[in-house]
Amino acid sequence: MNHLLPALPPVWGEWLRLALEAAATLAFAMSGLIEAARKQLDPVGVCVIAFVTAFGGGTLRDLLLDRRPFFWVQHIEFLWALLALCIVAMLFMRQRHFQPTERAMLWPDAVGLGLFTAVGVDLALGLQLPPLVAVIMGVITSVFGGVLRDILCNDIPRAFNDHRPYAFWAFAGGWAYVGLGLAGAPAWLALALTVSLTAGLRLVSVWRNWQLPSWRA
Repeated sequence: MNHLLPALPPVWGEWLRLALEAAATLAFAMSGLIEAARKQLDPVGVCVIAFVTAFGGGTLRDLLLDRRPFFWVQHIEFLWALLALCIVAMLFMRQRHFQPTERAMLWPDAVGLGLFTAVGVDLALGLQLPPLVAVIMGVITSVFGGVLRDILCNDIPRAFNDHRPYAFWAFAGGWAYVGLGLAGAPAWLALALTVSLTAGLRLVSVWRNWQLPSWRA
Protein backbone atom coordinates (compact mmCIF):
# COMPACT_ATOMS: atom_id res chain seq x y z
CA MET A 1 0.00 0.00 0.00
CA ASN A 2 1.44 3.36 -0.99
CA HIS A 3 1.56 6.32 1.34
CA LEU A 4 -1.82 8.05 1.11
CA LEU A 5 -0.37 11.53 1.43
CA PRO A 6 2.08 13.41 -0.76
CA ALA A 7 5.53 13.12 0.72
CA LEU A 8 6.81 16.06 2.71
CA PRO A 9 9.79 17.84 1.14
CA PRO A 10 12.89 15.97 2.32
CA VAL A 11 14.70 18.99 3.75
CA TRP A 12 12.08 20.33 6.15
CA GLY A 13 9.67 17.40 6.20
CA GLU A 14 11.78 15.38 8.61
CA TRP A 15 12.27 18.47 10.74
CA LEU A 16 8.50 18.96 10.88
CA ARG A 17 7.94 15.41 12.12
CA LEU A 18 10.75 15.80 14.65
CA ALA A 19 9.30 19.10 15.86
CA LEU A 20 5.85 17.53 16.31
CA GLU A 21 7.31 14.60 18.22
CA ALA A 22 9.37 16.93 20.41
CA ALA A 23 6.31 19.06 21.17
CA ALA A 24 4.25 15.97 21.99
CA THR A 25 7.00 14.65 24.25
CA LEU A 26 7.15 17.97 26.09
CA ALA A 27 3.37 18.10 26.50
CA PHE A 28 3.10 14.57 27.87
CA ALA A 29 6.13 15.09 30.10
CA MET A 30 4.32 18.06 31.67
CA SER A 31 1.22 15.97 32.32
CA GLY A 32 3.43 13.31 33.93
CA LEU A 33 5.15 15.92 36.09
CA ILE A 34 1.82 17.27 37.30
CA GLU A 35 0.55 13.78 38.14
CA ALA A 36 3.77 12.94 39.99
CA ALA A 37 3.42 16.17 41.97
CA ARG A 38 -0.18 15.26 42.84
CA LYS A 39 1.07 11.93 44.21
CA GLN A 40 3.85 13.72 46.14
CA LEU A 41 6.59 11.52 44.70
CA ASP A 42 10.29 12.08 45.34
CA PRO A 43 12.57 13.51 42.61
CA VAL A 44 13.41 10.06 41.25
CA GLY A 45 9.72 9.19 41.03
CA VAL A 46 8.98 12.49 39.29
CA CYS A 47 11.61 11.79 36.62
CA VAL A 48 10.43 8.21 36.10
CA ILE A 49 6.77 9.19 35.71
CA ALA A 50 7.67 12.03 33.33
CA PHE A 51 9.85 9.68 31.27
CA VAL A 52 7.21 6.94 31.05
CA THR A 53 4.46 9.39 30.14
CA ALA A 54 6.52 11.13 27.47
CA PHE A 55 8.15 8.08 25.88
CA GLY A 56 5.91 5.12 26.73
CA GLY A 57 3.52 5.29 23.78
CA GLY A 58 6.22 6.02 21.21
CA THR A 59 8.42 3.22 22.55
CA LEU A 60 5.56 0.70 22.32
CA ARG A 61 4.88 1.91 18.76
CA ASP A 62 8.53 1.45 17.80
CA LEU A 63 8.53 -2.05 19.30
CA LEU A 64 5.46 -3.06 17.32
CA LEU A 65 6.87 -1.57 14.11
CA ASP A 66 10.31 -3.08 14.79
CA ARG A 67 11.99 0.33 14.51
CA ARG A 68 15.51 0.66 15.86
CA PRO A 69 16.83 2.68 17.51
CA PHE A 70 13.85 3.95 19.53
CA PHE A 71 13.01 7.57 18.80
CA TRP A 72 14.34 8.82 22.15
CA VAL A 73 17.58 6.86 21.68
CA GLN A 74 18.03 8.28 18.18
CA HIS A 75 17.43 11.80 19.51
CA ILE A 76 19.28 11.79 22.82
CA GLU A 77 18.56 15.50 23.20
CA PHE A 78 15.02 14.51 24.19
CA LEU A 79 16.41 12.86 27.32
CA TRP A 80 18.51 15.86 28.31
CA ALA A 81 15.55 18.18 27.73
CA LEU A 82 13.32 15.96 29.86
CA LEU A 83 15.81 15.90 32.75
CA ALA A 84 16.16 19.69 32.59
CA LEU A 85 12.38 20.08 32.49
CA CYS A 86 11.97 17.89 35.58
CA ILE A 87 14.49 19.92 37.57
CA VAL A 88 13.05 23.28 36.53
CA ALA A 89 9.46 22.13 37.10
CA MET A 90 10.17 20.82 40.60
CA LEU A 91 11.85 24.09 41.59
CA PHE A 92 9.06 26.18 40.02
CA MET A 93 6.22 24.20 41.62
CA ARG A 94 7.83 24.46 45.04
CA GLN A 95 8.68 28.16 44.88
CA ARG A 96 5.40 29.23 43.26
CA HIS A 97 3.21 26.90 45.33
CA PHE A 98 1.74 25.51 42.15
CA GLN A 99 -1.37 23.42 42.74
CA PRO A 100 -1.06 20.21 40.71
CA THR A 101 -4.70 19.46 39.95
CA GLU A 102 -6.37 17.24 37.38
CA ARG A 103 -7.53 20.38 35.58
CA ALA A 104 -3.91 21.52 35.26
CA MET A 105 -3.16 18.27 33.38
CA LEU A 106 -5.93 18.83 30.85
CA TRP A 107 -4.17 21.13 28.38
CA PRO A 108 -0.80 19.38 28.06
CA ASP A 109 -2.55 15.99 27.95
CA ALA A 110 -4.91 17.08 25.15
CA VAL A 111 -2.13 18.72 23.13
CA GLY A 112 0.06 15.64 23.49
CA LEU A 113 -2.84 13.45 22.42
CA GLY A 114 -3.27 15.39 19.18
CA LEU A 115 0.43 15.64 18.38
CA PHE A 116 1.28 11.99 19.00
CA THR A 117 -1.79 10.81 17.08
CA ALA A 118 -0.67 12.72 13.98
CA VAL A 119 2.95 11.57 14.30
CA GLY A 120 2.01 7.91 14.86
CA VAL A 121 -0.34 7.72 11.88
CA ASP A 122 2.05 9.56 9.57
CA LEU A 123 4.96 7.34 10.55
CA ALA A 124 2.99 4.12 10.01
CA LEU A 125 1.67 5.24 6.63
CA GLY A 126 5.21 6.15 5.63
CA LEU A 127 6.13 2.50 6.27
CA GLN A 128 3.44 1.44 3.76
CA LEU A 129 1.13 -0.04 6.42
CA PRO A 130 -2.65 -0.32 5.82
CA PRO A 131 -4.76 2.64 7.04
CA LEU A 132 -6.38 0.71 9.91
CA VAL A 133 -2.99 -0.38 11.25
CA ALA A 134 -1.68 3.18 10.88
CA VAL A 135 -4.61 4.58 12.84
CA ILE A 136 -4.09 2.01 15.61
CA MET A 137 -0.42 3.00 15.75
CA GLY A 138 -1.54 6.61 16.19
CA VAL A 139 -3.78 5.60 19.09
CA ILE A 140 -1.03 3.55 20.73
CA THR A 141 1.48 6.38 20.38
CA SER A 142 -0.85 8.96 21.88
CA VAL A 143 -2.61 6.95 24.60
CA PHE A 144 -0.28 4.40 26.16
CA GLY A 145 2.13 6.86 27.75
CA GLY A 146 -0.76 8.13 29.89
CA VAL A 147 -1.91 4.57 30.56
CA LEU A 148 1.52 3.62 31.90
CA ARG A 149 1.63 6.84 33.94
CA ASP A 150 -1.64 6.04 35.68
CA ILE A 151 -0.70 2.40 36.29
CA LEU A 152 2.58 3.40 37.96
CA CYS A 153 0.67 5.95 40.04
CA ASN A 154 -1.68 3.16 41.18
CA ASP A 155 -4.73 4.49 39.33
CA ILE A 156 -7.08 2.95 36.81
CA PRO A 157 -6.01 4.63 33.54
CA ARG A 158 -8.13 7.70 32.86
CA ALA A 159 -8.21 6.78 29.19
CA PHE A 160 -10.39 3.80 30.15
CA ASN A 161 -12.54 4.87 33.08
CA ASP A 162 -13.39 8.58 33.09
CA HIS A 163 -15.98 7.99 30.31
CA ARG A 164 -15.00 11.20 28.53
CA PRO A 165 -13.74 10.38 25.01
CA TYR A 166 -9.96 10.14 24.92
CA ALA A 167 -8.68 7.18 22.90
CA PHE A 168 -11.88 7.59 20.86
CA TRP A 169 -10.76 11.03 19.68
CA ALA A 170 -7.29 9.70 18.83
CA PHE A 171 -8.96 7.00 16.72
CA ALA A 172 -11.20 9.58 15.04
CA GLY A 173 -8.26 11.94 14.46
CA GLY A 174 -6.28 9.16 12.84
CA TRP A 175 -9.07 8.49 10.36
CA ALA A 176 -9.31 12.22 9.68
CA TYR A 177 -5.65 12.12 8.65
CA VAL A 178 -6.33 9.19 6.33
CA GLY A 179 -9.39 10.95 4.87
CA LEU A 180 -7.43 14.11 4.22
CA GLY A 181 -4.83 12.04 2.43
CA LEU A 182 -7.46 10.46 0.20
CA ALA A 183 -8.80 13.95 -0.53
CA GLY A 184 -5.35 15.02 -1.73
CA ALA A 185 -4.53 17.44 1.09
CA PRO A 186 -0.86 18.40 1.51
CA ALA A 187 0.87 16.38 4.21
CA TRP A 188 1.66 19.42 6.38
CA LEU A 189 -1.98 20.52 6.31
CA ALA A 190 -3.21 17.03 7.20
CA LEU A 191 -0.82 16.94 10.16
CA ALA A 192 -1.95 20.36 11.41
CA LEU A 193 -5.65 19.58 11.06
CA THR A 194 -5.27 16.20 12.76
CA VAL A 195 -3.54 17.78 15.75
CA SER A 196 -6.15 20.56 16.01
CA LEU A 197 -9.12 18.22 15.60
CA THR A 198 -7.95 15.59 18.09
CA ALA A 199 -6.84 18.02 20.80
CA GLY A 200 -9.82 20.32 20.26
CA LEU A 201 -12.39 17.52 20.50
CA ARG A 202 -10.77 16.24 23.69
CA LEU A 203 -10.93 19.69 25.28
CA VAL A 204 -14.52 20.25 24.17
CA SER A 205 -15.62 16.84 25.44
CA VAL A 206 -14.21 17.64 28.88
CA TRP A 207 -15.71 21.15 28.86
CA ARG A 208 -19.14 19.88 27.80
CA ASN A 209 -18.80 16.70 29.86
CA TRP A 210 -19.51 14.40 26.92
CA GLN A 211 -19.39 10.83 28.12
CA LEU A 212 -19.21 7.41 26.53
CA PRO A 213 -21.67 4.83 27.91
CA SER A 214 -20.26 2.59 30.63
CA TRP A 215 -20.51 -1.18 30.65
CA ARG A 216 -23.60 -2.30 32.55
CA ALA A 217 -23.78 -5.91 33.69
